[in-house]
Amino acid sequence: MKIVDILSPDSVLCTVEATSKKQLLEILAGLAARKTGLNERLVLDALIERERLGTTGIGHGVALPHTRLTNLKHIFCAFAKSVPVDFESVDDKPVDLTFLLLVPEDAGADHLKALARLSRLLRDEAVATALRGAKDATALYKIIAENDTGD
Repeated sequence: MKIVDILSPDSVLCTVEATSKKQLLEILAGLAARKTGLNERLVLDALIERERLGTTGIGHGVALPHTRLTNLKHIFCAFAKSVPVDFESVDDKPVDLTFLLLVPEDAGADHLKALARLSRLLRDEAVATALRGAKDATALYKIIAENDTGD
């Protein structure tokens, strides 16, 4: 599975002006609700509950909030480039690159494969730098697609 198989160009946000982790999650939950038909509050509550287990801020300005949802039919992915937000990351650095991943309850190993692929992409410093320099959502999607070298 490639990232572009689960991320559509209209699920990419550029220059999100969130002031907190919660507000960033709210913005992403709203986008996810519009794209999947799920209830926004249900998505947000699931994301917040997942964050209670431990932060999904993986360091170097990157976060990968993710959760499983019962009523979701297909894996959903969104990407946001935001102003730096305190995400309680493992390295205590603010987050500005965020991939949201929602997976059906019965997704099995696809969940872990998708998380690994997203993490690998954003750990590439050249890719992260290019994403941070992108001026719009179209450029962000293009960078992700061009560097999505998986199977």
